[in-house]
Amino acid sequence: MPQRELTSELRHRHQQRRTTATILVVILMLFFAFWYAYSYYRSSTGEAAPRSTSSACTPFNPKVATPANTTVNVYNATTKKGLAARTATELKRRGFTIGDVSNDPLKRKVAATEVRFGPSGKSRAQLLVPLGGKGTTQVADKRKSVTIDLVLGTSFTTLAPAPSPTGKPMCASPSTVPTSTPSASPSASSSAR
Repeated sequence: MPQRELTSELRHRHQQRRTTATILVVILMLFFAFWYAYSYYRSSTGEAAPRSTSSACTPFNPKVATPANTTVNVYNATTKKGLAARTATELKRRGFTIGDVSNDPLKRKVAATEVRFGPSGKSRAQLLVPLGGKGTTQVADKRKSVTIDLVLGTSFTTLAPAPSPTGKPMCASPSTVPTSTPSASPSASSSAR
């Protein structure tokens, strides 16, 4: 009978090994099923992607000069009719805020283009200088406002292309909410020479 006991014990050990292997396989299958379900859940809630330390834009800073926060008065110092109005339309298309559009109130002779600004408008003036083209001069005056004057001279024909941006663009203002604005009537001062 020792042979029979030995065969019975071997059979019992073999059965235990199969049971243990089956349990391990089932545990592994359950682990991978839960892991897959968890990763699917994380990707659907947006938690899977780690937060990037660098963004596509620099944080919004209202003190930085941008076309949107720069008001430009466009003055015509030539005898070309409609030059200031056409230029103001182009500046508005490029994102600038337009103030007065008229003939040059100083009635000076301007050869190329002048960018006039006060002490607090110097950074905003730098946005316009490249657009004036070759020979654009900067004229500092004592105005208190940050409004900039773009005075078009005799050699001016059209705005220069906007310079290529360097670095990251600024993020949009967090307080910017699209709203509908009533249509304004064209101002009477837009009839420039």
